[in-house]
Amino acid sequence: MPQRPLESLGAIVRERRGRRKLREVAEEIGISPPTLMRVEAGRIPDLGTFGKICLWLEIDPREFLGTDKVEKQKETGKNTSGALTVAAHFKLDKTPNSKTVQALAEMLLLAAKVQPRSRED
Repeated sequence: MPQRPLESLGAIVRERRGRRKLREVAEEIGISPPTLMRVEAGRIPDLGTFGKICLWLEIDPREFLGTDKVEKQKETGKNTSGALTVAAHFKLDKTPNSKTVQALAEMLLLAAKVQPRSRED
């Protein structure tokens, strides 16, 4: 499955909405008109909104999230890149606390150190 950039979600929604009214489409999706406006402007939605939009678009969310690579690794039991794979969803924060960012980075590095390695990696 080809991966779509998550940043393209707004353009896809805007194209699908066409000339229909924002309020009408927002109600159809099950989100507020301001939320739909933010998504169309390029903001990344929260996970619940993202799910509703993907359902409305009839697009598998994995096309944006790139989880097909992770699924293939689980099926084969092999990490072909040789790198530790980490997946997470963070709520958009334009001004994250630097101490939080540092703590997350240290946590990921520690997780990479203690990650059990198979003989094939």
